[in-house]
Amino acid sequence: MKQLILSTAALALTAGLALAESHATTVRMGTEGAYPPYNFIDDDGEVAGFERELGDELCKRAELTCEWVTNEWDSIIPNLVSGNYDTIIAGMSITDERDEVIDFTQNYYPPAASAYAAMTDDLDVATAVVAAQTATIQAGHVAESGATLVEFATPDETVAAVRNGEADAVFADKDYLVPVVEESGGELTFVGEDVQLGGGIGVGLRESDTELKDKFDAAITSMKDDGTLNTMLRKWFGEDATVYE
Repeated sequence: MKQLILSTAALALTAGLALAESHATTVRMGTEGAYPPYNFIDDDGEVAGFERELGDELCKRAELTCEWVTNEWDSIIPNLVSGNYDTIIAGMSITDERDEVIDFTQNYYPPAASAYAAMTDDLDVATAVVAAQTATIQAGHVAESGATLVEFATPDETVAAVRNGEADAVFADKDYLVPVVEESGGELTFVGEDVQLGGGIGVGLRESDTELKDKFDAAITSMKDDGTLNTMLRKWFGEDATVYE
């Protein structure tokens, strides 16, 4: 593990130096494009959602030009480190494990709830077969809970696994599951207790890109201070969204 982290750090340093040497003001924003309402692909084939609106505003305040690219979730950190894009803005929770490999801005979404959804309301999630997206804090929690974990590459596949009987429940960010449950026509329901995980959601960056981190931190702070970020959170996640005091 230590050798892997050192190798990753070396790649990050090389990629960061290349960015600095180019004197570029264009920042490539990496996202998944498959996790509404955080990020998704709209009818025009463009990245949309809360994080698209947020990222564009951060770049505007930081006087940077954004270019949006998509990447599958399970390789999103390695492709940041290798220089395929400059940030991760993809509903990624800040964790100690991830922070060993990349760096994060302050959070732009406060620590929020994760939840279980199933097709029956009397399910014991502690002994159930639970679907979660690969390489998420939710998958890690299920693996440590005593339940049986089944992992899938995309959020849609985790929900489909419950519907087709591969899993008893899905465990994910509650903000992602709320519209899924509401639109299921009663087929799906929340079960068990909500769980607080992670340190909120932040922008992921290479550890060498300290100047870029500072610019985004300043932009996030300004959005918190003037209330713009809370307004955006309520727009995308409803009036009951977790916001900043």
